[in-house]
Order: sequence, then structure tokens, then C-alpha cells
Amino acid sequence: MAELTMIEAINEAMRQEMERDSRIIVLGEDVGENGGVFRATDGLLEQFGEGRVFDTPLAESGIIGTSIGLAINGMRPIAEIQFLGFVYQAMDQLAAQAARIRFRSAGRFSCPIVVRSPYGGGVRTPELHSDALEALFAHSPGLKVVMPSNPYDAKGLLISAIRDEDPVLFLEPMKLYRAFRMEVPEEPYTIPLGQARVVKEGEDVTIIAWGPTVPLVAKIAAEMQTKGVNAEVIDLRCLQPLDIDTIITSVEKTGRVMIVHEAVKTGGFGAEVAALISERALFALSAPIVRIAGYDTPYPVPSVEDDWLPNAERIAEGIHTLLRY
Repeated sequence: MAELTMIEAINEAMRQEMERDSRIIVLGEDVGENGGVFRATDGLLEQFGEGRVFDTPLAESGIIGTSIGLAINGMRPIAEIQFLGFVYQAMDQLAAQAARIRFRSAGRFSCPIVVRSPYGGGVRTPELHSDALEALFAHSPGLKVVMPSNPYDAKGLLISAIRDEDPVLFLEPMKLYRAFRMEVPEEPYTIPLGQARVVKEGEDVTIIAWGPTVPLVAKIAAEMQTKGVNAEVIDLRCLQPLDIDTIITSVEKTGRVMIVHEAVKTGGFGAEVAALISERALFALSAPIVRIAGYDTPYPVPSVEDDWLPNAERIAEGIHTLLRY
């Protein structure tokens, strides 16, 4: 197996699927000759030609609208939104069109598109580049929302997303694109959408995270282990569909829960996870659920983003709060 970064694993997944299925095309801003702003599509134009890999105007609504038309006519587009904060221009196309086509047509049509987009903080980007907006789309029935946290998962989940018959929003943490390498099988493989991963087993507290917060949480959990605190870490991988069974099994074992995400706290997807735990495992809890998240402000300027984002100090403090009950 090769050792790949996340960006290399994403590129390999698209290339292998395009070799397998001639209906798959890639479109978006600078995805062709430039290979994408992060080089996720590097080399695809040279291999597959401009009929299957092509640049679009700077119009997110046009990118997604075009993809929907292509999809319901038999193609399988992979559309890139250059940064997730730019997706507001395509909200109607995603939430009111792509997500509803199967329902609206009583199952006669599906909309097999994958919308890839980088997001997430800690990389000193300007406004609208780092926003974590996953809750907006998890609240849109018909959309699947996938958020990998490592190269192995990125490849397997992206291949599953490409093969899915419904629209999938595939969100890629910028901070993790080249943060580390790990072994990734050279052959294509899939990871089922809606299957969480237990990163670390434990019995004292359950920590639930997704996307860019997973490596941070795993590191803190390992450090706490040396101090006698055995935390279980769950990487959701997908918000829709959500693997609630893995969550509840862990909660019933530990009795204490922390949810960590980059998006603002109010209305964040962590609130949905907390509500589901309260509905299904309230009497297993020994302490109130703790949420560590972004603050309820627009994403801040680079000079203060380290304090705005979930960090080691806030997470460790939250664990100690839970253990005091």
C-alpha cells in the first residue's frame, strides 16, 4: 500500500472512478488546467480530456445547476465548490432542487452528483473560506453529508459517494489535506456511508467529533490516557446518514459525552447529536452533555482563530468538567 496524503487519496479516488465509469465528469472553478486550488484534480484533464474535466465560470449556482441537469440525464458529475463559504450562491440548487428530485419525481429520477468542497479553520484564510456549514445541509432531507478526517477514509468514502444514486456533499478539511500520510490501498475500495469509526476505545467519557477536529481529539485522548482518563473517541464520518447506534452503544458504556466541532455552537450539528442521545439514552448519562464548538460569531480574522476554534485547552477543560460529576 502507498502512503498518501488526504489530497492524494481524493485525487486517486476520482481518477480510479473515472477510469471505471465514462459517465463521471469533473467540473468547477480551476479544476482543469490548474488542477484545482489545492491540486485535488491535478492530472485529470491530461488523462481524461476537456470533455470530462472542465473549468466553469465563477458562478456556484451555475456549477450545481448544470450538474443537476447532467445527472438527471444520465451523467455522474463531481462538482467542486472552491471553498464551502461560497456555497450560499448554490443553496437553492442544492437544497431545493438536487435534494428533492427523487421525492419530487416519486422515484422516477435520481440525482447522482457529488459536490466536493474544502472547508475548516486553522489555515489563516480570509473571510468565507474556512466556514463549517455542515448543519445547513444536514437539515436538508435528500442530501447526504460526508466529512472524512484521514486519507484512508477520504478515498473509501469518496468512492462510495460517487457510486451513490443520490446527491452527496463531500466536505474536505483544508487543514488535513497535507497534514499527514497514511497507508491507503492502491485498488479501489468503499466505506459505507453512515458508518462511524471508533478511533479509540474507552470507558470514562465518549468524545464525538468529525472532520478536522478528529485528529485533535484523538491526540488529547491519548494524552489523557497517560493521566488515567480513558476516553472513547468516535469519528462520525457522515452526518447524513448518521450512525446513531454506534453513538448510543458508546454512551451507554461511558455515561459521559462531549461533542466537538468547528461550526458555531448554536444550531450546530452537535445539538442534533445531543438531542438524539437525550431521546435514546438519557438514563445512561451521569453528567450533562458538553459541547465544544466555534463561538456564535462570523469566522474570525486569522489573528484570533486559534482561540475561536476548539483547542486542546477547551477540550481538556470539558473532559475534567464531565469527570467531576
